[in-house]
Amino acid sequence: MLNRLSRRCFCTAAQPAPWLFVGLGNPGDKFKGTRHNVGFEMIDAFAESQGIAMNTLHCKAIFGQGFVGGIPVFLAKPQTYMNLCGESTGPLGAYYKLPLTRVLFHDDMNLPCGVLRLHDKGGHGSHNGLKSVIYHFRGNREFPRLRIGIGRPPGQMDPKAFLLQKFNRTAQERIDDALKEGVAALKLLLSKGLTETARIFNTDQKYKHIRYQTLPTP
Repeated sequence: MLNRLSRRCFCTAAQPAPWLFVGLGNPGDKFKGTRHNVGFEMIDAFAESQGIAMNTLHCKAIFGQGFVGGIPVFLAKPQTYMNLCGESTGPLGAYYKLPLTRVLFHDDMNLPCGVLRLHDKGGHGSHNGLKSVIYHFRGNREFPRLRIGIGRPPGQMDPKAFLLQKFNRTAQERIDDALKEGVAALKLLLSKGLTETARIFNTDQKYKHIRYQTLPTP
């Protein structure tokens, strides 16, 4: 558990307002590299790019904290399993007394593999992780989220089996590129704010979406 001094140092009037970035996924080696864990991968990519160590257990999450351009940033990977991740995310927000300036990374079967979207709010889209988060935010859906496209299951494949499947080489290459783009978007978000970043980022991703529609499904 982080001590009170850490909380005061990161959440004071003298500092810019902090951001909490939460990646959704399932803990354990057997889930690494699966489609359902791209939220964890985004957190890891961002933490590595900024030199933030993810070495603390806090509010049922693997946790790290640091500054990016002078702005305090908290990073978390809930260890409750996807369907219960609100049990970690809700207490984290309450602990730091944050407004809903939170970004949740999650997989999305409604976007082609490797395409991203940044939104200021939205529903759960039948995503069980987001259902849990919204429940623990007392029904409030007005928090930002970064949607990470993983594509749709082929044919009659069970969506649950698809989510727990690892990416093939082509799909993994798209995800690797998407993680780099996501990291760049988050850095821009911290400096330019959500509205301006979403305008720039979503325009670029729209053209990427169009381009991917002309390519074979990975």
